[in-house]
Amino acid sequence: MLAREAENILQTTPLHALHLARGGKMVPFAGYDMPVQFPAGVLREHLHTRSHAGLFDVSHMGQIALRAKSGRVEDAALALERLVPQDIVAVAPRRQRYAQFTNEAGGILDDLMVANFGDHLFLVVNAACKIADEAHLRERLSDSCIIERLADRALIALQGPRAESALAKFCADVPAMKFMDAGPRRVGNFDCFVSRSGYTGEDGFEISVPAEHAEAMATALLDNGDVLPIGLGARDSLRLEAGLCLYGHDIDTTTTPVEGALEWSIQKSRRNGGARAGNFPGAAKILAQLEKGAPRRRVGLKAEGRAPVREGAPLFADSTSSEQIGTVTSGGFGPSLNAPVSMGYLPAARAAVGTAVFAEVRGQRLPLRVASTPFVQNTYKR
Repeated sequence: MLAREAENILQTTPLHALHLARGGKMVPFAGYDMPVQFPAGVLREHLHTRSHAGLFDVSHMGQIALRAKSGRVEDAALALERLVPQDIVAVAPRRQRYAQFTNEAGGILDDLMVANFGDHLFLVVNAACKIADEAHLRERLSDSCIIERLADRALIALQGPRAESALAKFCADVPAMKFMDAGPRRVGNFDCFVSRSGYTGEDGFEISVPAEHAEAMATALLDNGDVLPIGLGARDSLRLEAGLCLYGHDIDTTTTPVEGALEWSIQKSRRNGGARAGNFPGAAKILAQLEKGAPRRRVGLKAEGRAPVREGAPLFADSTSSEQIGTVTSGGFGPSLNAPVSMGYLPAARAAVGTAVFAEVRGQRLPLRVASTPFVQNTYKR
């Protein structure tokens, strides 16, 4: 019994005490006790991030350093390319790239960010997958690389149009950073890793900070009247409006990058005819889909009414058909749009923008149309 209870104990991030002090409503998420919202509420938190700046605790995510035993970052990049379809060799120092771990069937094991820190690679992986991801790296790359889990670091995301001005008070370098710039930087009195990226569609930053300094840094940022603490509820609605995938929902081991509409992330050098094509798990299936198309596609969906169409709702070609043709994988109300939005999978023949489909919600068929994503235009600083 004690062992079973121990398995159910939630982990906490270095900002847990701050969340409680700020009135965070805590819920279990990926094995952690995390704030789903603060006293402002999900709606205000969402809109404040779009108009000002929001601070998110993403310390539950995994941070990993990947170093080649040769000491050459190029060798670490080549090694990682054995596990992902992306061109990692071409990631310049102080830049980062979005990637996916794939399996032999072409399915996605996880999606991740990969940064070149000059002498090694810095990876950020999803919380629910981080143990499996580390094991995957150790199993496949230990012959040539040193894999170091950075368990002593917190991760904070600062997102929104006033994120730059808020962070610039502590780091003079950030106004010069462009979207997907990343690297070590001094923030206030702390040595951090800073990237100009995030998960909301807004301009913003992710800051990896030593765990013992995380609360001091978050408090300093929250002392700025433009910055509010933001919980998981608004984080989800923001990323949905931005058309961004949530692993385990919109993409997983049953979906390929092409089916997930992520083919933009696979560079020419890794495709057929490229300099380093095919040397990754599931390459035969993924490369074939890149050339010939995938049988199904992740699409954006807009409801014609006001009722949200949520994850799991089956999709049909018309209001009477008994044959399910797809499924909603993410859905809810988009506060910036004042309307419901969803994402899901449909056969490729029905994935064109404007195509009419129907979702079944509580026994009723609700009309939707395939829509382009992002639903809200991103504001990345390029």
